[in-house]
Amino acid sequence: MSIFDASGHEQVVFCHDPDSGLRAIIAIHSTALGPALGGTRFYPYASEEEALTDVLHLSEGMSYKNAIAGLDHGGGKAVIWGDPGVDKSEALLRAYGRFVESLGGRYVTACDVGTYVEDMDHIARETRHVSGRSPESGGAGDSSILTAFGVFQAMRAAAQHRWGAVDLTGRTVGVAGLGKVGRHLIPHLLEAGADVVACDVDPAALSWAAANHPQVRLVDGTDELIGAGIDVYAPCALGGVLNEASLKTLDAEIVCGAANNQLAEPGIADELERSGILYCPDYVVNSGGVIQVADEYDGAFDFKRAERRTAGIFATTARILERAKGEGVTPVAAADALAEERMAAIGRLQRVRTFR
Repeated sequence: MSIFDASGHEQVVFCHDPDSGLRAIIAIHSTALGPALGGTRFYPYASEEEALTDVLHLSEGMSYKNAIAGLDHGGGKAVIWGDPGVDKSEALLRAYGRFVESLGGRYVTACDVGTYVEDMDHIARETRHVSGRSPESGGAGDSSILTAFGVFQAMRAAAQHRWGAVDLTGRTVGVAGLGKVGRHLIPHLLEAGADVVACDVDPAALSWAAANHPQVRLVDGTDELIGAGIDVYAPCALGGVLNEASLKTLDAEIVCGAANNQLAEPGIADELERSGILYCPDYVVNSGGVIQVADEYDGAFDFKRAERRTAGIFATTARILERAKGEGVTPVAAADALAEERMAAIGRLQRVRTFR
């Protein structure tokens, strides 16, 4: 992919520090609603082109996520190209922090796949424009707790829309991925009376689930999970899991999970609709984490305040599903329209010049 294919993006920055080994890309999709906010993914991409494609998709998704969550932030994302278990170091993270600072506040970073609160603490030593720090450093800590809470709220709204009640008792939920979010989602589901089936590629994650939640049925992989007679499919790992191949065996009535960019291509939303599967747009469902980091960045963090705002994902999801039904469109189209309407309405205020 050429950098000139980054249509719609305001700015794409390539960051390189040979001494620390840093290779990163920061993509700012939009600042129409405010500073671009989105996490930093640390991942061993097969190529620079793959890294660029990922960061462009992720940053555009953040514009929609932040808009639909009612935040005064635009969309941005960053990727660090490397193996976090091998390449990550204090020097690399601080070098990355200096690149973030060089953008003058146009981009605010936080955690994502491969990065954690302790990493944000290192980055924060070089830039003010970071959130998701540890409580010891004045931050909000792990944002996956509220991400999982938001997924659960969206799932309840989907259940009400599909089955007429928020009750998940006796429903079987398949959780793909027992990482940051999946492991926090499972207790919500069990407390709600759901039967849980789960999988993960990491043996340590499976061992954790077996030790902490022995009532969860563990299966070998996603292929087995989606064919296991589940009512709700909750993808909570990497994206692209909803594709032509997976739709042939997926028998769930609802898809509602935390993974970003779940649709392998836009047309899959229509395929899900034709198959009678209710799809809750991922950027609506997983916005609890960004609500938390925005609360931290915008002022003194208050968990209860962020939790109350995250609980609003229930109403937002219900509104989108009802709009989709009323207009005869997919939930993705309804969510996109709602986000775009807010970006247009609030973004135009930038034309009103203010003087201080």
